[in-house]
Amino acid sequence: MYLPQVYQKFQERFPEVFNHFKQLGKATREAGPLDEKTQDLIKLGIAAGANSRGGVMSNTRKAMAAGATVEEVEHAILLAMTTTGFPNTIAALSWVQEVLAETKG
Repeated sequence: MYLPQVYQKFQERFPEVFNHFKQLGKATREAGPLDEKTQDLIKLGIAAGANSRGGVMSNTRKAMAAGATVEEVEHAILLAMTTTGFPNTIAALSWVQEVLAETKG
């Protein structure tokens, strides 16, 4: 899976912090009944709301790897519109398009 260089450098520079962060992520995923695809779609909506380009792109990749369709990914972002606004939604959709373009090419 694609990992941005800044992510890799953080992991190398702060391995103990990174390992604790990774364990927290694992624990939160295992804390409830939602399947992986649903979790990734929820995290995608949160990333869209936070206007996080990296989060949207990462969670798009993860959701698609977990079996989400393009339509499901787009729907997760559309659901954020009434809470976080039209500009965040449009930005997030453009970042999804970047991920889709890189997977096609």
